[in-house]
Amino acid sequence: MTSIAELMTHDHRSCDHDFARAETFAAHKDWDAATLAFEAFASGLEAHFAAEEQYLFPRFEAVTGMTQGPTQVMRGEHAEMRAALVQMRAALAARDRDEYAGEAETLLIMMQQHNMKEENILYPMCDVRLGSERDTLVPELANRLAPEHAA
Repeated sequence: MTSIAELMTHDHRSCDHDFARAETFAAHKDWDAATLAFEAFASGLEAHFAAEEQYLFPRFEAVTGMTQGPTQVMRGEHAEMRAALVQMRAALAARDRDEYAGEAETLLIMMQQHNMKEENILYPMCDVRLGSERDTLVPELANRLAPEHAA
């Protein structure tokens, strides 16, 4: 059976792939392709955030009683990344390669730091604390992720 950490880490990699595709198209000023790739990335990232915020984090908080801990930090970082997406979308609409690249670099750093915390700390904690629920939790999480990211 797939663990929470394996499923969610796989989805991080799928989002990373979509992010890189959008960045490549923008660098080559292929604005239509960049916009399509960016929207696929943004949609996948939002599905990932929603799966965590609406399903995984509440389950973790209910079992552990920790509501002001790691899940609160992750929600705050999700908000920061959503703000970066708004800026990237505006740069794409303006066809501003330099602005897009700058915002993409900022978001990449945020995602790398965020993913490290989730993959090395939070997801393993979820696997331990939610282990008895894994058989129902993992398929439910998978259903909430972007279909093209399914493992």
